Amino acid sequence: MKKPFILLGILFLVSRPEYSNAQFRKYSNEFLNIGAGARGLAMGGAQVASVNDGTSGYWNPAGLVNIKDQPQLNLMHAEYFAGIGKYDYASLALPLKDNKRTLGLSLLRFAVDDIPNTLFLVEPDGSINFSNITSFSSADYAFLASFAQQIKLKKDKKINAGINAKVIHRKAGDFTSAWGFGFDAGIQIQANRWKLGVSARDVTTTFNAWSFNLTEKMREVFYVTNNDIPVKSTELTAPRLILGGAYSFRLNKNMNLLAEANFDFSFDGRRNTVLSSNIASLDPKLGLEVSWKDVFFVRGGINNFQQALDDNDSANIQKVWIYQPSVGVGFKISNVQIDYAFTNLANQSNPLYTHVFSFKLDLKKKENK
Repeated sequence: MKKPFILLGILFLVSRPEYSNAQFRKYSNEFLNIGAGARGLAMGGAQVASVNDGTSGYWNPAGLVNIKDQPQLNLMHAEYFAGIGKYDYASLALPLKDNKRTLGLSLLRFAVDDIPNTLFLVEPDGSINFSNITSFSSADYAFLASFAQQIKLKKDKKINAGINAKVIHRKAGDFTSAWGFGFDAGIQIQANRWKLGVSARDVTTTFNAWSFNLTEKMREVFYVTNNDIPVKSTELTAPRLILGGAYSFRLNKNMNLLAEANFDFSFDGRRNTVLSSNIASLDPKLGLEVSWKDVFFVRGGINNFQQALDDNDSANIQKVWIYQPSVGVGFKISNVQIDYAFTNLANQSNPLYTHVFSFKLDLKKKENK
C-alpha cells in the first residue's frame, strides 16, 4: 500500500514520541504570546509597564487596578495568514467598591478551520478517492481569571500587584484535545512620569495534558504508513519573565508621548533572538504612543528581532537581522474607544500583513435619582 499524504500536522506535532513524558517544550501554548488589544499590538507588545485598561489581564494583571468606578469591556478580532487563522479576545474588568481592587475575566481563542483530513485519501488497493477527504478545525482557548490590588499609594508613587489563574483547552477535530492550567503574576510601579512593570508568566509552570481519540481504522493507517501512534502525553510550559519601563513626555498642553521598552526573557531553551543561550533567551520590544487630548492616538512598535538568511544571497550563507514592525491609531469618544493596528508577521522583503481591530467600552452605571 502506498503511503498517503496525511495532512494532520497539528496532530503529529503533539504526538511525537519525545513528548510522551512530561517535559518543558519550546513554544508551548504559543498562541498565548500573540497579544491582546490593538493598542498593545500596534506598540509591538511593549505593554507591561504602561497598560492600564481591561487588556491588563493579558499583559500584566497589576494594571487592572487603574480601572475605577465602572466596569470595562474589551473586544478584539484579527485574522492571520490571509484569513486562515482567526484570533479573538474578550475581557471584562470589574472594579470593586473601594477602587483598590479589581477583578478581571478574559477569553482568548485562536482557530484554524476547514483543515483537510486526507487520512483515508488512499484506498487499501492503492487508488485515490477524493470523496474520502473530510475537514476539521483546530482551536486553542484560554480563560483567565484575574485579581489586582493596590499595594501602596503616595503622592508621587503608586504600586499595584496582580495575579492570573488560567485554564487552557486545545482541540484538533475529534482526534485529540488537551486541558491545562497555570498562573501569572505582575507588578506595576508608577513614580511621577516613570512607569515600571514586571510580568511573570507561567510562574508555577503551566501544563497541558493531551488525550487522543483514534479509531481502529485510524490506528491501522498510522501503522501501515510507519507513523507513530500517539498516546497520552503531558507538556510543560516554562516560566517567562518580562521587564518593562516607560516614560511619559509632555510635548505641550495637549500632546503627550509615551515610550516603552520591554525585555522578554524565556527559559525553554535557545531561541532565535537578540541574545540567546541554553539557559535563557532575550527578546526586546519597543513601543511609542502619541496622544492628543487623550482623544486621538498614533502608535508604532518593533519586536521579534531575528536573524534570517539574506534573500539576496544565492549561496544561502549570509544572514541579516529582521524584525516585525507595527503601527496603529485609535480614537476615544465619551466612554467608547476604537483602536486599529497594522502589523507585519514576516520579514521586510516578504511581508504578511495583518489588520487588528479592538473595541473598548466603559460601562457607565446608572445614577440614582
